[in-house]
Amino acid sequence: MIKQYETVFIATPVLSDVQMKEAVAKYTQLIRDNGGEIVYEEDWGLRQLAYPIQHKTTGFYYLIEFKADPTFVDVLETQYHRDERIIRFLTVALDKDAIAYAEKRRAGKAAKAAAAEAPKAEEPANE
Repeated sequence: MIKQYETVFIATPVLSDVQMKEAVAKYTQLIRDNGGEIVYEEDWGLRQLAYPIQHKTTGFYYLIEFKADPTFVDVLETQYHRDERIIRFLTVALDKDAIAYAEKRRAGKAAKAAAAEAPKAEEPANE
């Protein structure tokens, strides 16, 4: 039985952009390799932590929504524990209301992005 999940992890702030992309690629590939399907990904960027974790006050946040077998979550979280780049993570199963909310949130973000691009496309070229 396939369920939909949402996982957010916080990576250490000392990573470069390339290292952060490698970490993200590792986990998205892990999901795909274990029969999962990536529904949505979002980079939240460098953010302030509510309290220090491992003497760090900031971290790179990343969200992944995916569909997978429930037994896979243990595999994913074991990999998070083993990775020294990850300082915190949370994985939750989404019920039908949470799935609907996530879809609505994604649609809203897409509409905002489209609205932000529209004025740029309408500007005439100065000659």
